[in-house]
Amino acid sequence: MSISIACPAETVYGFVSDLANLPKWATTFCKSVRKTGGGWMIGTPQGPVKARIARQNDGGVLDHFLTPVSGREVFVPMRVVSNAAGSEVIFTVFQQPGMPDENFARDIGWVEEDLNTLKTIMERQVSGADID
Repeated sequence: MSISIACPAETVYGFVSDLANLPKWATTFCKSVRKTGGGWMIGTPQGPVKARIARQNDGGVLDHFLTPVSGREVFVPMRVVSNAAGSEVIFTVFQQPGMPDENFARDIGWVEEDLNTLKTIMERQVSGADID
């Protein structure tokens, strides 16, 4: 899924690539986040999740790698690309093995909500409104 944001791609990339900002925009998933020696620990409704993100790059790649308590890493592809004066954020949701269709549909809804929150934050920032 994707969302158009009236904000330069570089600005969106900078905001999303800092996992400290995750609780500001991924509100359905992330309740808290803290930096650890080996990366990041995210507090989620399903319990703690270790997280890492793709290294800083010029291609807009924001892939996330999430490891819940079960220990099975989940790959979450994400990109931000320029679209005229704004940007397009592309987020891929995979249905995990054994995941019921209802849970997958719920997750898609949550991602859509989070992307809309990101859009609101970024467009407010561009307009000069406070993002906190």
